[in-house]
Amino acid sequence: MATASQEISQTEKSAISKVAKLLVPFIALMFFINFLDRTAISFAGPNGMTTDLALTAAQFGFAAGIFFFGYIILEVPSNLALHKYGARRWLARIMVTWGIVALLFTWVSSATELYILRFLLGVAEAGFFPGAILFLSMWVPSRHRNKILALFYLAQPLTIVVGAPLAALLIDMHGAFGLEGWRIMFFGVAVPAIIVGIVTWYYLPDTPNDAKWLTKDEKDWLNGALAQEEKVKQNAHGRMTGLALTDGRVWLLSVIYFGLVYGLYALAFFLPTIIAGFETKFATKFDVFDKGLVTAIPYLPAAVALYFWSRDAAKRGVRAWHIGIPALVGAASIPAALYMNSPEATILMITITACAIFSALPNFWAIPSRFLSGPAAAAGIALINTIGNVAGFAAPYITGRVKDATGVYELPMFIVGAFLLLSAILAFSITNRVREPVPSPAE
Repeated sequence: MATASQEISQTEKSAISKVAKLLVPFIALMFFINFLDRTAISFAGPNGMTTDLALTAAQFGFAAGIFFFGYIILEVPSNLALHKYGARRWLARIMVTWGIVALLFTWVSSATELYILRFLLGVAEAGFFPGAILFLSMWVPSRHRNKILALFYLAQPLTIVVGAPLAALLIDMHGAFGLEGWRIMFFGVAVPAIIVGIVTWYYLPDTPNDAKWLTKDEKDWLNGALAQEEKVKQNAHGRMTGLALTDGRVWLLSVIYFGLVYGLYALAFFLPTIIAGFETKFATKFDVFDKGLVTAIPYLPAAVALYFWSRDAAKRGVRAWHIGIPALVGAASIPAALYMNSPEATILMITITACAIFSALPNFWAIPSRFLSGPAAAAGIALINTIGNVAGFAAPYITGRVKDATGVYELPMFIVGAFLLLSAILAFSITNRVREPVPSPAE
């Protein structure tokens, strides 16, 4: 088995170091903006939008979740287009398109308009995340992939660490330009997508051969290592798209990812609302910026946990328990959070949940590229993300509907815990089904 313990040449070290420093941070910035734009509604909701648009919890959940209908419809075609036309053109197009749609949220005036724009935002963003995963997987061989994906994935929890206070500052500009604060927030988080999308067209190299910052030796090593790995995967599975879409391993991973995403988006869309409810439940007093800071608290430890858990996975090679244990911890902690008797204890349990979910995710994404290559990798990764993102609709919608029916968040959080438990159980079953590719000896 190829592991990080094998001897690493100086050329290999320098090539991977340059990818980690010059490519991954830019893709992570794109992901930062992506996650902020899709979750901006969670900050707007409890800070004026639900009142101004007269939304119930179910309507808010539907608006949050309908994003994923548009996203799911175009997920696989978008990833195949990225494979065909190149990441630079396709990711730039995606960013500029979603930035324009996100900008229109500034002037939304009804629940119906909100539904339409959230759907169109999903259509515009379709393919970005699996495209980014595919792109990074095409740049580094499997022995380094977990490290690279972990660095990329740090952008997601850090989006809330930075984004929640940023959103609060923008919301506090209420009245500027004659707009409500939540409208100013939507405007402020949309513009960077357009700007960075334009920069992407000129900055992002499609392949190692296009990277001016790599030496010839570094390009040769990357191309050789990736070609050797592709040959092994083709022999074991092939490059055909149809094979990926009917592979039982792909569907097993899809179900695991569904549970992880269900937990992620239940947390992302409803945590600000739950924190806003502290005032009633615990008689606390928070202003908008305070709420932003409290929302950010769970995500900084989550970023630290993600980094160190992924480092361990990089040293050992990703094992089933690198996914299963965090999912199990999340399954227990998220429903327990709502039974705590103080805001501090509640946030502590939510922090444990965030650490668990984010520790599992980058290790999960190191697995599909072990056995998928070429168009099959594009289709398989997109399919996993598509099935997983059904949970992106289900989590906020079911959470909102059940909360409206029961008046409390306890039962919805037990449902979240049940899906995470399912992911944990299935994760422990994948050890012998998905192995790292073993390159043949160099000729």
